[in-house]
Amino acid sequence: MERKINKVWSVTHRQQGENHKQGWVLEPGNWAEFDPFLLMAEDWFKKGTFGFHPHRGMETVTYVIDGELEHKDNKGGQGVLKGGDVQWMTAGSGIIHAEEPVEGSTVHSLQLWVNLPSSEKMTEPRYQDLYQKDMPVIEEDGVKIRVFSGTYKGQKASTKNHVPITMLELEIDEYAKAAPEIPASYNGFLFILEGKGTFGKDKTTGGKGDVLLLEQAGERTGESTAVSMESKGEKLKVLLYAGEPVKEPIAAQGPFVMNTHEEIKQAFDDYRNGKF
Repeated sequence: MERKINKVWSVTHRQQGENHKQGWVLEPGNWAEFDPFLLMAEDWFKKGTFGFHPHRGMETVTYVIDGELEHKDNKGGQGVLKGGDVQWMTAGSGIIHAEEPVEGSTVHSLQLWVNLPSSEKMTEPRYQDLYQKDMPVIEEDGVKIRVFSGTYKGQKASTKNHVPITMLELEIDEYAKAAPEIPASYNGFLFILEGKGTFGKDKTTGGKGDVLLLEQAGERTGESTAVSMESKGEKLKVLLYAGEPVKEPIAAQGPFVMNTHEEIKQAFDDYRNGKF
């Protein structure tokens, strides 16, 4: 079975200040449509933009396109990520962290927020640094696929997930084709980093900076569906994100994502009272 592309849009970027430009890849508020994904932002920023701030009840997945990103948190975690690396942070019960470019660097990144089910929202926080060089790679017929999360053709990433997520980086040579498979129950989307091509069952066209939302999974279970893509005239680089829908109520405010407004209020109270 092959997935169709449900929607295509281009990211619109706005200057947020002297040192920060941002665009929504996935705009917040479309909870059911994007489930289990909450939002994704594309950012260009310099040091001083994302100093120490809290999170609770979700995960952030940061893909560094360019630059050097340093992160620190109040649990003792820290490290530096470069272009092609990914940071997978589980905020869980509460974490305070900073994401800052190395001095003199401008970072270009994509940050995805992944919802956590109610049973995992207060789980222990953790960081996972997923370095490009360490991720499983499959090469076949002009296609290189790097597995950041989930499994592809028997190659499984060591990434720990609370919600089942497939995250693939695909590099497709000129006029080459790929058709990665994802579980039929997953929702997902593509983001085109470079090049142009056709995608999905209906050969939908997309180019650099476009977002392609896959048709929703519906109630299908126990099978896989293919997401076809073919490069057109130039090398194509695509990120594929797909995951199992959580299907729970969402209450979101600022850096916190819970199930009820009472839990959001508690998160703010706990943060103010130093309980993170």
